[in-house]
Amino acid sequence: MDNHGRGDDPRPAEGADERTPHPLPYEGVWRFTAAAVDASVPQARHAVRDLLLRQGVPVSEELAQGLLLIVSELVTNAVRHAALLSPVLAVEVAVGAEWVRVSVEDNHPYRPTALEADHGRTGGRGLLLVREVAREAGGVVDVEHTASGGKVIWAALPLKPAYP
Repeated sequence: MDNHGRGDDPRPAEGADERTPHPLPYEGVWRFTAAAVDASVPQARHAVRDLLLRQGVPVSEELAQGLLLIVSELVTNAVRHAALLSPVLAVEVAVGAEWVRVSVEDNHPYRPTALEADHGRTGGRGLLLVREVAREAGGVVDVEHTASGGKVIWAALPLKPAYP
């Protein structure tokens, strides 16, 4: 998953984007792993926040807060639901010219269904919140299976506001 995201499409690209011959200073892909334990939730959030600041990614305070909420929810879900089969999770931040994409990967094969509303459930609202935050920012959320049999849940948000 070291593919670089395309500026107009937040999904991973097969190769470099030919339209942008020289990446902007803040563009790149960063990936780190963490144990699937509760302490990893704030650690992942702080690591992503620090990365955005260090790289000078042009995110508004509102967008940064949305990204950090998404990271918290995705890592929490991996810790709660995948830790037994996936004691390690991976967090990836991919920044392109127009998008920032955060993803959490684990080795558990279960694909969450909580991306759809189930008003009868009292729990499982984290992914609904992720979807809503992404939608309000003009972004997208998806779940994909990995080659190793696990899954990656990602959210991509535009760096520029959806509504000027």
